[in-house]
Amino acid sequence: MRRKLFLSTLAIVLLTLALSMFSVNFVYKKEFGNYLTHTTEAALEPLPQRLLSAYKNTSWDQITLDKIGESLPLGTQVTLQDPNGNVIAILKNSMDSMHENMSDTHLENATVADMMNMPYSVQGWKTRTITIAKEQKTLATALLRYPTSARILNPADTSFMTSVFYSLIMASGLALLIGILLIYFTSKQLVAPLQKLTQAAFRIGQGYLEERVSSSTKDEVGQLAEAFNTMADNLKHQEELRKQFTADIAHELRTPLTSIRSYIEAFQDGVLPANSENFSALNEEIDRLVGLSSDLKDLNIAEIGVLRVNPLPVNLNDIIDKVTHNLYPLLKEKELNLSWAPLPQPTNILGDERLLTRLFYNLIHNAYKFTESGGTIQITMQAGQDNIDVQVRDTGIGIPENDLPYVFERFYRTDKSRARETGGSGIGLALVRQIVLLHNGKISIESTVGLGTTFKVTLPRKNG
Repeated sequence: MRRKLFLSTLAIVLLTLALSMFSVNFVYKKEFGNYLTHTTEAALEPLPQRLLSAYKNTSWDQITLDKIGESLPLGTQVTLQDPNGNVIAILKNSMDSMHENMSDTHLENATVADMMNMPYSVQGWKTRTITIAKEQKTLATALLRYPTSARILNPADTSFMTSVFYSLIMASGLALLIGILLIYFTSKQLVAPLQKLTQAAFRIGQGYLEERVSSSTKDEVGQLAEAFNTMADNLKHQEELRKQFTADIAHELRTPLTSIRSYIEAFQDGVLPANSENFSALNEEIDRLVGLSSDLKDLNIAEIGVLRVNPLPVNLNDIIDKVTHNLYPLLKEKELNLSWAPLPQPTNILGDERLLTRLFYNLIHNAYKFTESGGTIQITMQAGQDNIDVQVRDTGIGIPENDLPYVFERFYRTDKSRARETGGSGIGLALVRQIVLLHNGKISIESTVGLGTTFKVTLPRKNG
């Protein structure tokens, strides 16, 4: 990539320099042609007075006319005629006369030094006619012909143009050298962080999730490095969750299975009698496995998008009434105070009654588990035109701030001991979030350690 970037940028620089030199050369030649014309015309301005000074005693002084011809600009010719049209003299610079027989072959092969001794190779002409008069009497007319552009200039002009183009070439070469150096260091500065990112991505692909890249810039490359580090942090977190999930699911399955095995062995050895009480305890462990399996199934199909909502008109007042009625024995046994009053206005929404019942059961049961004896669970509802908000607030132990972003992850527990009596299976809140998302709703949590936790669920009245 660095090589491609260097070569492409170098090509752009070379093309820019070539176009610049071409443009400067084109404009320079055009402007220099105008300069030649203006210079020649300025030199010819005093010509009428000078020619008049050559007329002496009713005749033309040839010596004066020859001096005037010598001072004419190169390539300029003046034909002096009397009033009858007779040619008095033809005036031109002697350098034009000396080289008027030189061929174009010599011109094509000439060096700069040779050009200084060569004449104009005129490519455009301009003519003027001026009248020489004295005391309102016409003495002669002068027909002027001078070049508007020339391929070969006089020595001074040739030297000037050569110096200009040599300077232009040197400046272009210097600009090219500086451009190459800038391109080299710029491409190195741009590509080096990308190479680091590539190496870091390769190492992460090999399982080194601790790999990170550093960047001191705030440009697009720096933003890419920051995004890469964020991605690596998320991958590491997901890997930790995966490992935690494996350990937790093994623990969740091992505990009831070990208990069931112990009961069966005790029955076989005659240690425990096969009575209804022991069978009831054994059945509880089996129900625990069935419940875990059901939770995992529902969560899995929800996360992969297979679980579908069967939207029908349901009354949230009735659902919460049913859930609190089912949980009332547990709340009473733990001496918890329940604050819940159904709203008088309709609280109907389009939703799946079975999933919504599971949602609020998990939330209220979660509040029950983490609220100490004598505490309070408060359920409030606000019905709007488009949405219904339900809050489940408890006065329990609360959740540490660092744990709040992860409470909806499967098998995540703030109780790191993984005691089921206090931490549950770790699936309930993950399933709650999936059910809320399936109903196009929102869920949020606020908690303070030692003061309690509040879950807020917002459900649209019309799903989808």
